[in-house]
Amino acid sequence: MLDNSNHHLDSAQSFCPFKMLTGFPCPGCGITKSLVYFYEGDFIKSFGFHLFGPFVIVFCLIAIVVLLAELKTGKTYFNALLFHKKTAYGLAIFLGIYHLIRLVFFIRSNSWDDILHQSIWR
Repeated sequence: MLDNSNHHLDSAQSFCPFKMLTGFPCPGCGITKSLVYFYEGDFIKSFGFHLFGPFVIVFCLIAIVVLLAELKTGKTYFNALLFHKKTAYGLAIFLGIYHLIRLVFFIRSNSWDDILHQSIWR
């Protein structure tokens, strides 16, 4: 169990409702696999499944540290960062562009039969 070199995550079917209906990945598809590979130390596969996967872990660690600092000092630091409109719009635009690039590569590397096979309409 600890030495799982033949990982099933590479070929496992996604439980994403969008991918099951259309055969195309949604903007969040691959984050869970990315987190698993990051946890196992395979950073290249982690970034390969989703670019934001490792950043989710880093964001969570930073959030824990900032929230602990807020509890200790009684000041609020996190609201200014979390509810910043420019940061939110910037991340949304970056995720949208990243998703469009992923879709282009996904369509180029898969035939229509492969895409249909990844949906429930096989």
